[in-house]
Amino acid sequence: MGLNKKELIASVFNAFNHNCTIEEIQEFSSGHINDTYFIGTSGAHNFVLQRINDEVFHNVPALVNNKVKISKHLASQFPKLTAKEKYRHVLTFLPTRKGAYFYQDAFDNYWNLTYYIKDSISYDTVTDKEIAYEGGKLFGKFISQTSDFDAGQLVEIIPGFHDVPKRLIQFEKARDKACTERLEKAVSQIECVHSLQTEMVILQQLKDEGKIPTRVTHNDTKISNALFDRNNKGLCVIDTDTVMPGIVHNDFGDAIRTICNTAEEDEKDLSLVKFNVKYYEAYLKGFLEELQHSLSDLEIEFLPLGAKTIIFIMGLRFLTDYLAGDVYYKTSYAEHNLDRAKNQFKLIESFEDQYPDILKLSKSILKSKRL
Repeated sequence: MGLNKKELIASVFNAFNHNCTIEEIQEFSSGHINDTYFIGTSGAHNFVLQRINDEVFHNVPALVNNKVKISKHLASQFPKLTAKEKYRHVLTFLPTRKGAYFYQDAFDNYWNLTYYIKDSISYDTVTDKEIAYEGGKLFGKFISQTSDFDAGQLVEIIPGFHDVPKRLIQFEKARDKACTERLEKAVSQIECVHSLQTEMVILQQLKDEGKIPTRVTHNDTKISNALFDRNNKGLCVIDTDTVMPGIVHNDFGDAIRTICNTAEEDEKDLSLVKFNVKYYEAYLKGFLEELQHSLSDLEIEFLPLGAKTIIFIMGLRFLTDYLAGDVYYKTSYAEHNLDRAKNQFKLIESFEDQYPDILKLSKSILKSKRL
């Protein structure tokens, strides 16, 4: 990190109301969209400073307002915890010295600041059923604890974020404008989209028809957005940039997508990509321990399709970005997005191979719920 960049980060950090002195700056490498930094200080707290990508998020003030509203609501769910304990269980935002919860620097970049959650652990992949179970409890609790918050108060930061028909239109436009070389390299993945698209619009149709309710949802529930303590118990849900109105299947599906993939999402060796049903069962158990009595039978019945649909959406988005010339996601090499897309479609293939076992789990839960 160059000196000028350090000076910029220091000036941004000092625009917030914290009364601490910087001792250390480290950049977090994880994350496709934003730039995130650990700020170590000489005071009682360390911090996480994030630059919000306004090329992706076009209404940053509303985005930050969404995050702060939800964090304050979540904090109200822990009336008996001390402020120090709340900082470990709820993402807590600091205002600037002028009172806003975001800062716009001289280059028109937007930033926000949160307390760093000490002694926390995150995972990019899951290698233990207990982590899957605890992740399910954590994300299930997030939906449960926001169930009494009016989702209408939140701005839809990315309209149609999980709207499959809309994503298919974006894909078709990118495909029609793509160069011949990229089209040829992606031919198998394009065929996968065509073969799956009819089934993949079912959840959107149910939502549009009002058959499944709109709730406050996180909309980016990959396992790396769950923090655990040193005993691998769930602590806190982070990265709430996309918190907005949605359906429970989106949050369930995105978590399953990352938890049940036996490989990282850009693994090139597709023989390593398999859907782990044991992790699915563990996550489902934890998730429904927090939510089972809050969800309708129809919502529970369609949770497996939620998982399949979100895997499809992510494969579709990676493929669309590849065909469009890699304009959305950060990439490390020329075919990074294509490798990500191949990975997701391979995961769907493994999911389909085990679909009978997956459906049995939901049917068993519905049966026990009705007893």
